[in-house]
Amino acid sequence: MSRTARDVVFVDGVRTPFGKSGKGLYAETRADDLIVRVIRELMRRNPGLPPERVDEVAIAATTQIGDQGLTLGRTAAILAGLPKSVPGYSIDRMCAGALTAATTAGAGISFGAYDVVIAGGVEHMGRHPMGEGVDPNPRIISEKLVDPSALVMGNTAENLHDRFPTITKERADAYSVRSQEKVAKAYADGKIQPDLVETLVRSAEKGFGLATQDEPPRPGTTMESLASLKTPFRAHGNVTPGNAAGLNDGATGTLLMAEEVAEELGLDARMRLVDFSFTGVEPEVMGVGPVPATEKLFARQGISIDDVGLIEINEAFAVQVLAFLEHFGIADDDARVNPWGGAIAVGHPLASSGGRLMMQLARQFAERPDVRYGITTMCVGLGMGGTILWENTNYEGGK
Repeated sequence: MSRTARDVVFVDGVRTPFGKSGKGLYAETRADDLIVRVIRELMRRNPGLPPERVDEVAIAATTQIGDQGLTLGRTAAILAGLPKSVPGYSIDRMCAGALTAATTAGAGISFGAYDVVIAGGVEHMGRHPMGEGVDPNPRIISEKLVDPSALVMGNTAENLHDRFPTITKERADAYSVRSQEKVAKAYADGKIQPDLVETLVRSAEKGFGLATQDEPPRPGTTMESLASLKTPFRAHGNVTPGNAAGLNDGATGTLLMAEEVAEELGLDARMRLVDFSFTGVEPEVMGVGPVPATEKLFARQGISIDDVGLIEINEAFAVQVLAFLEHFGIADDDARVNPWGGAIAVGHPLASSGGRLMMQLARQFAERPDVRYGITTMCVGLGMGGTILWENTNYEGGK
């Protein structure tokens, strides 16, 4: 008996439009219905994939209670109409849930245990606010295992401003304005819409409707409008609702398989999973997590940031992105970074966001055959970072 590692490829990805939590698009929509919509759309878009060929469904959620609980990967697979023979499970790595679903299930493909998997995430922060129902062990604070600020993500962002004094509020606001501008342009150019699946929404007051585009973007955002916003996490601080991602609802799903299986089924392999890395950092500066995660991956692969032509980094907070860029000597407006904008504009439904990073990178690869490598990376609550290195299957040479 022998095991041979196989190449894992990203075939497709879809997501619901992201909504604002509270009274937003999905205020009266269940979280599990969002991920079911995504799974059904993945299958509809890939008719060459027999449903019984799906070997696993891995779905992430940060708050795994209520309609985000009950082993969501399994229940969503059943609700989506996949054969009862298709198993599923849940994942929790907070913001990096969908990234972890992809790496965990993808590792199973490489090992030979699976041929085809669906990996994704959902977060309904309106129905389940971050931290709902948790009971942190008192030792965490009493024994000073972490600074108390580590349990509030906005406070960790303020801590990161302290750690990187060159990242001013003005610089964070300028980055955020560009994110809004890039998302607006990407929508105008039709870049984002192909990844969206129209999603039924209901309201007791307004009746039924369709969510067709992201709700959070604020086109027309200016430096002047951001300058007047309050700093809720610290008096006279740097973090505002304008230079951070909001509280959002949404679901993402990706279709991964062995490269030879994609070829067998006649499906396009859009990018190849090369390697991935997760690492821990001090919880009170969790936003710096992408830096050591990426450095660890680069060291193993013998490459540098100069070898990476596209970077999709989650914009939980502007300061977190800017800390990454500053570490690697990348300009704040480098064209490689989030070409279509990011979570500050489009939203960050926690465990689902990694799926959006992957599908946008795959579409950018298709437009850039001159780019060989790209990364998806994000910071993670309680002090972690995660990075995946991808290879463009459309690469034709060049830098």
